[in-house]
Formats: sequence, C-alpha cells, structure tokens
Amino acid sequence: MLKFFNLAALMRFLILFSFVLFLCVSCSKFAKVQKSSDYNLKLKAANEYYDKKNYRFAQQLYEELFPVLKGDPRFEDLYFRFAYCSYYQKDYLNAENLFKSFVEVFPNSKKSEEMEYMRAYCYYKQSPKIELDQTNTTRAVGLMQTFINTHPGSEKNKEAQQIIESGRQKMEVKELKSAELYYSIGQYKAAAIAFTSLINNYPDSDKSDMYKLNAIKSYYEYATLSVDTKKEERFQQVITECNDFIDRFPESTLLKQVQGYLNTSQNNIKALKNEQVKTAA
Repeated sequence: MLKFFNLAALMRFLILFSFVLFLCVSCSKFAKVQKSSDYNLKLKAANEYYDKKNYRFAQQLYEELFPVLKGDPRFEDLYFRFAYCSYYQKDYLNAENLFKSFVEVFPNSKKSEEMEYMRAYCYYKQSPKIELDQTNTTRAVGLMQTFINTHPGSEKNKEAQQIIESGRQKMEVKELKSAELYYSIGQYKAAAIAFTSLINNYPDSDKSDMYKLNAIKSYYEYATLSVDTKKEERFQQVITECNDFIDRFPESTLLKQVQGYLNTSQNNIKALKNEQVKTAA
C-alpha cells in the first residue's frame, strides 16, 4: 500500500515538474520573441500563439505590433485576432469595445458583419442574473435587433432572434418580480402601474391577462385602503380596468375573478353613495 502511495506521489510530482518545465520553456521562448525587433517574427509568433489558443501571449504581441503595423495590409487581420483574444479570455467588456472599433476602422471589411454581431453577443455574455440590473441585457436585445435590421440576409439572424427572445423573457421576469414586490409590501398604486407597464412593454406575452388581473387587484386594494373622500373615484378606476379586461381578454380563464372585482367595486360605490345620502339627510 505504501509502495503504491509512493508511486502515485512520484507520478504527481513528475507531472507537475513537467508542467512547470513546459511553462518555463514557453515563457523563455515568448520573452525572446517579445524582445526581438523583428516585427515579422513577432507577427508570425503571435499568429502561432493565437492558432494554438494561447491568447494571452498572442494578445501581448498583437498589442505591441499595433502602432507598428497601422496602415499595413496585415493590420486588419491583426485587429480581428486581437479583438478575439479578449473575447476568448472572457474579457467581454474590452472585447465589445474592440469589435465596435474594428467596424469603425474597417467599415467596408468582409469581417464587419461578424464584428457587429460579436459586439452584440458580448453584451449578451455580460447579461447578469435576473435579480441584478439588466442594462447589458437591454443593450444586447437592442443591438441584436439592429443587426437583424441592417443584415436581413445574415445566417446569424436566427441565433440573433433567439437571443432577443431570451433577453426579453429575462427582462419581463425582472419587471414581474418588481411589480410583485410592490404588491407584497403594500405599495398598491406602484404595483398597479408596474403590472400595467408589463402589459404595455410585452404585448405578446402569454401572461398578459394575468398581469391585467394583478393590476386590477392592486387598484382594488389601493381603493379599499383610501380615505373615504377618494374611495369612489378609485373604485371607479377598478371598474374601468375590469371592463378593459373583459374587452381585451373575453376568453380568459381569469374572467370570473375579474367579474368578482367588478361586482364588488360597483357595490362599494353604491354603499358609499347611500352613506353620503344618509349623511346629507
């Protein structure tokens, strides 16, 4: 058992030693290239590092060649690869900027379409969890839509459309959670506005009738908790929302609940008016 353990430990040591030795040799070779004043040698080495997916070394060499090769026919390919070095290292913020800059520097390049798509895709890769700020998701959706509009025949459009739908679903859930939070903490007017915004922002959502019902519930709670002088006006708002629901969603399974809020609000208004008559008498 001890002999086996020693053998296993030796193997781990040899593997680690070989890896460290490989790194030392690689770094030594890279250092020699980096110190060289032969720019053709540097570019060749950078491309080799890139092709071998050693993007860190490739990026460093490309960056050194930037001021040297500006105006050179090879500069476009250098810029293209340099941008992807950031992307492959998951530095999406810098990659997005480089993809954008590529299109500005080479607007007529055959690679411009790909760069425009990749810029939008970088925002998609930076899209955070639903609970966090969705600015990058919004930008991804906007840029993907712009890409589709400006490149109607692109083979990337199907993927772009899927990203748009995914992003919009995420933003919809984000807005829904905010509306539900307003309702849960008793901010009923804010909840009603938020649920109404969901309907307006996502008119094709299959949850539109649910959002409308939640807006009705919110307006109803808001009216119930209002001072007496405001109740009639606010119950009337509930009635208006209920009638709008019936017009827009006549086949909804939620119709019975809406009818209940409609009837209750009408009865509340009648009770308020009767009370006013009694008070006046």
